[in-house]
Amino acid sequence: MPHAQFDPTARAALAVAAVEAKTRKDVTWQQIADAAELSVAFVTAAVLGQQALPKKSAEAVAELLGLDADAALLLQTIPTRGSIPDRIPTDPTIYRFYEMLQVYGTTLKALVHEQFGDGIISAINFKLEVKKVADPEGGERAVITLDGKYLPTKPF
Repeated sequence: MPHAQFDPTARAALAVAAVEAKTRKDVTWQQIADAAELSVAFVTAAVLGQQALPKKSAEAVAELLGLDADAALLLQTIPTRGSIPDRIPTDPTIYRFYEMLQVYGTTLKALVHEQFGDGIISAINFKLEVKKVADPEGGERAVITLDGKYLPTKPF
């Protein structure tokens, strides 16, 4: 039976413990995802307290990280989502995403609505991919793909 959290405190504490274990064991997010047999983006979000893992995946993650049965159970609970406090983010990486949405949010909205009509892009039926690619001008570029099902607004 699925269970839901109403207070993010327990999942936040588990995220801290899991990241500490990840560091101690010197494993990557991809290795954790491989153990869970799910995508790296979804498993990372789950370990950081933003998604619920299926039982088998939660147990595999807990075993890999050396977490107890209570942690495995908590990884299965539906979290209270939202990892950014109600203020402008201060972490430089998260702030850049905030900045991108400040600059391009209305553009994205206009283009989505022009192509699809009135509705939203699901963050539930959703896939996320992060890739590092070579920049032809030197250095590297980050390619981030947000792939969500379009849900039209339905009049009632």
